[in-house]
Amino acid sequence: MSGLPFWTVIVGLGIGTFLIRFSFLGLLGQRPLPPWVLRHLRYTAVAVLPGLVAPLALWPTATGGQTDPARLLAALATVAAGIWTRSVLGAMAAGAVVLYAVLGLGAL
Repeated sequence: MSGLPFWTVIVGLGIGTFLIRFSFLGLLGQRPLPPWVLRHLRYTAVAVLPGLVAPLALWPTATGGQTDPARLLAALATVAAGIWTRSVLGAMAAGAVVLYAVLGLGAL
């Protein structure tokens, strides 16, 4: 894809992204949202993050899409550390340490 179709898609996506964000920030930014909307928005990250992370742990690009025990162990360590410490940074650090430790041990 090159030339005019490419730039048409880029400009269209840019306008669409702007309008989606403007609908919340520009039109509704000065008004309080109803409690039922706030209740649902509270769970947005919890609903979206597993959908983004699960394919990276189960079918990582680094292994050509094959399930890798090192990444599965790192994902489990991240979840366990997150539940235990209730800290996002602690969970991320635990997952990173386990991933690099298992990959380092496998390279020996």
